[in-house]
Amino acid sequence: MLLNQQLVQQFVTQAIAFGDYEQEDNIYIQNQLLRILNAIGIDVDNESPLNQDATANAIAQYWIEQAVNENCLEDALYKKEIVEAQILDLITPRPSVINRNFVEAYKKSPETATNYFYEITKRNHYVKEDAIANNINYEVETEYGDIEITINLSKPEKDAKQIAKAKAEPAKHYPKCALCIENEGYQGSVTQAARTNHRIIRLKLDGKSWGFQYSPYAYFPEHSIVLSEHHVPMEINKQTFVNLLAFIEQFPHYFIGSNADIPLVGGSILSHNHYQAGKHVFPMDNAAEIERFTMNQFSSVTASTLNWPMSVIRLKSENRDELINAATYVMNTWNQYSDETIDVRAFSKDGERHHTVTPIARYRQSQYELDIVLRDNQTSEAFPDGIFHPHEDVQHIKKENIGLIEVMGTAILPGRLKEELQQVKTCLVGDNQFDLGIHQQWAENMKRTYDINKQNVDDIVDKEVGYKFKRVLEDAGVFKNTDTGRQAFKRFIKHL
Repeated sequence: MLLNQQLVQQFVTQAIAFGDYEQEDNIYIQNQLLRILNAIGIDVDNESPLNQDATANAIAQYWIEQAVNENCLEDALYKKEIVEAQILDLITPRPSVINRNFVEAYKKSPETATNYFYEITKRNHYVKEDAIANNINYEVETEYGDIEITINLSKPEKDAKQIAKAKAEPAKHYPKCALCIENEGYQGSVTQAARTNHRIIRLKLDGKSWGFQYSPYAYFPEHSIVLSEHHVPMEINKQTFVNLLAFIEQFPHYFIGSNADIPLVGGSILSHNHYQAGKHVFPMDNAAEIERFTMNQFSSVTASTLNWPMSVIRLKSENRDELINAATYVMNTWNQYSDETIDVRAFSKDGERHHTVTPIARYRQSQYELDIVLRDNQTSEAFPDGIFHPHEDVQHIKKENIGLIEVMGTAILPGRLKEELQQVKTCLVGDNQFDLGIHQQWAENMKRTYDINKQNVDDIVDKEVGYKFKRVLEDAGVFKNTDTGRQAFKRFIKHL
């Protein structure tokens, strides 16, 4: 394949503008770029397919597309992403430079610093805004306030050929997981994501080294990951609260939270301690307080339960240390607490722990806040996937674990639903009748409930998906929003 010289110069100009380079580095950058492109059989010609305003990412995507079309590059996602990351690494400053500039920007304000870093990750296509824009997003009004629905279409699925290659690939132990700090600059492979253009900001949380990065396939604005420098398992303890508030002290314009640390109620990566942060107001943030109470030993801390489908205790204080102690007390009490009348058991007969919390921290109205969401991962014969997990009648919409983001009221639903929901709508308006499989009973219930036509079918199905997600959260709540559940919650609070 032939490569246009004008595009090369456009790319080099942007590498000088945005990368580590100066004008005298022009030829050096060009040769580094040609080294990458020549490795996949791309050469130079004089045709100009893009205009002079094309971004470095647009140019890189064009070259990759042309390489695939001319059989210079295998049309496999991981192969294309490896080449993309190598090209766009040239417009990305080195980690040391980014960290130094981040510190300088922070002197102006924390938001100036995060804006600086976020712009880099969008420009070099580490944060894939184009893919994220494919997600389907809307809100549904419920008795708990509006909840957010996202059908996740951003992350491309691996094809069968790539899956087969990954299966045949020998196990690799470097980096140990997708979150390890060793991913910074890593080439990638069929089993590991390309990270040549990846950068991590170094932070100190309570004197320990942590990394801060943005999520490539963000679920909300400025979705970021705060990761332990060391590959150690997820663990929720007093240090977690210390770390969360240490982050909020440094970045008060962000929230930060942690997935739970045990299976079924935890996130997808339990092997590496990490938190999620970002610049978003979630539905749970605005949940109304129901009942305020005090814990005598923590006089500066106000506590309340929330009008929310899951069981949440919100703690507020201007006193950071006392808030941490109060949160630790609530967590430790919950971890030992059982109430057989509502199937809440802290331990199995064999001593297996079933309780933990999902904590979320923020700073607003001159106070620190910690939301402590109570979690229980028991299973039973009736509920083999989890007693406090989406039950079978809602799993056609959401079967996966309820993690941090869902806890806060934003559904991350599987991409399969885009096509499946369209089939449901087609059947509901009578255009075509066929077996809807796992959605059949749901569709029949909607037909009995609503007078459905082509004008209102979209709104009805969207709303009903929202109601299903509300039920998902209610299933995950340990103290149900019933008279029995509310009385049980009051017993736990009295125990505090």
